Amino acid sequence: MSWTRGVLAVLAVCVLLLTGSAGCDSGDVGASDAGDSATPVGRLLDTADEEGRRYREVDAEHAPEVGIEVQPEADDSWDVRLTVRDFRFSPEGTEAKAVAGRGVAHLFLDGDHLTRLRGPRYRLAADLVPRGTHQLTVRLYADDDTVWAVDGEPVESTADITASEAEPTGATQPEDIEGRTVTEPATDR
Repeated sequence: MSWTRGVLAVLAVCVLLLTGSAGCDSGDVGASDAGDSATPVGRLLDTADEEGRRYREVDAEHAPEVGIEVQPEADDSWDVRLTVRDFRFSPEGTEAKAVAGRGVAHLFLDGDHLTRLRGPRYRLAADLVPRGTHQLTVRLYADDDTVWAVDGEPVESTADITASEAEPTGATQPEDIEGRTVTEPATDR
């Protein structure tokens, strides 16, 4: 074989390796281009959430965790803050596959789905929370819409919030029996 053929053969192998057409592995088991696990993550269970999304069971040692804190705001809205551990939020347009410790959070008010979150903060509008005590739950999902779960239970956290009616202000005037606005106290005449 001449040296020209040898160079051409080496170039062909390099092109195949660079484009990924060769089907050869780099030797790193489970490694992918993005540094995420190429092997399936966890085990799919038959259990599903209220919307039919299956649970993806992972070991507690490697499972993501989530916490929720809710604070009332002056405008009667609610500031919702999530704390996560061993989890990162996926940006819009992420491929729909399960990758360990990655995905989105779903927010539920009294079991009803409110929104999907791709970050740790959310402003809950006052008109979405009627008067009374309610449960606000955050649950973690993989990018393939499976629910992260440990020991058959979803990875989630719940906070109780209580909304009360607004206090009457000075602009509100009581009315007398005939429907007229009372502006001064009654006096004996």
